[in-house]
Amino acid sequence: MNDEALNMSVRKFLKKVGVTSQAKIEEAVRAASGEGPFEATMTLEIPALGLKHTIDGSIETK
Repeated sequence: MNDEALNMSVRKFLKKVGVTSQAKIEEAVRAASGEGPFEATMTLEIPALGLKHTIDGSIETK
């Protein structure tokens, strides 16, 4: 395994996740015209590795 290639590939994937997730969240909050906080859950799954990791948090609007 090439650790540098792995690191770069993971970073590229996470950047894509971060950018697209932020855009989707902002779009949904604006469409709802609501006041937060909004509870949120993000789940990362890589079935081939048996990985399932969930992160809970909240989205604040004030």
